[in-house]
Amino acid sequence: MKRIFFYLTFATIFFCSCGNTGRTLTSATGSIYEALIVMDDSLWNSTSGEMVRSVMAADMVCMPQMEPTFTISQVSFAEYDDIFKPSRNLLLIDVNPHKYTVSKVVYQKDYYSKPQAYCRIQAPSREAFEALWQERGEQVGLFFVRQELERQGKFYRGYTATPAAKAVDKHFGSEILISDDYILVRDSSDFVWAVNDKGSARRDIMIWSYPYTDENMLTQDYLIHKRDSIMKAHVIGPVDGSYPGTEFRNFPPVFTPISVQNNAYAAEVRGLWRMFGGGAMGGPFVQHTRIDEATGRVITAEVFVYAPGQTKRNLLRQAEAILYTWKLPQERNVIEEIEVSVSDNQ
Repeated sequence: MKRIFFYLTFATIFFCSCGNTGRTLTSATGSIYEALIVMDDSLWNSTSGEMVRSVMAADMVCMPQMEPTFTISQVSFAEYDDIFKPSRNLLLIDVNPHKYTVSKVVYQKDYYSKPQAYCRIQAPSREAFEALWQERGEQVGLFFVRQELERQGKFYRGYTATPAAKAVDKHFGSEILISDDYILVRDSSDFVWAVNDKGSARRDIMIWSYPYTDENMLTQDYLIHKRDSIMKAHVIGPVDGSYPGTEFRNFPPVFTPISVQNNAYAAEVRGLWRMFGGGAMGGPFVQHTRIDEATGRVITAEVFVYAPGQTKRNLLRQAEAILYTWKLPQERNVIEEIEVSVSDNQ
């Protein structure tokens, strides 16, 4: 059964200019981490559709309850019209032997609306599409995730002089965009901590550093060991002696090398935390660890969420976007290149 649940919710359309094309674009429709997939029903109900869903609607790793990477809807090309084109995240999969002889993936920003992440895949046969998706599907999913993180990061651009951001600048020489919803609670030379507890959920961001001595400091085991020792030393839980340590029992942490700030290296660790030593608290966390070569330090920035009884995907992703605004001293004055579109051919 198709679920078309958010594309018809807009009542007023706002217009904005697109500087690259001169076109006038409508505002994108839909909520964060929602995606529309345009794909004929016969494919959607086949192995091809299963492969697409296994990426776009895959359960996020290291979450206390199952939540999909994207909340997805699907329409066929026969149903696809101008109402659907402004969708915030739009994936078109067109398989047609009469139109195509080669498979192709095209990525575009702000194609029909703004802000919009747009990806079109063409293939001459179902077998060709499945081979292409097998190779490029994870990349497609990552494209949409990164676009959402980038959009949230743009929201933070107005927050360069908040107390938390100033503390990070003072102690680490780094720029990170932290909104004024985050209240600075710890301000020291090697540990900065800010908390956003507005509403029914709590989001924390912490940044810490220590001297860099060898490459083993960027392994998962070392980073988790260091995380727990830092938390135990600096963060006091609801019971004296308690602290938010790393949880291993159900979903062990996941280590991933990633690229940030014009392909700079970062070690990402995603996992779950729980209160050790007393206190029934827990939730997901994400941290990025980088090497500041100018000062010879390892610096880790982490966000974690506490939201009992609530879904946590959007809360975590909104906080995670802060990590992608983080710039080390050597990156602060670099002019970033803006990618408009990418085309991959097979």
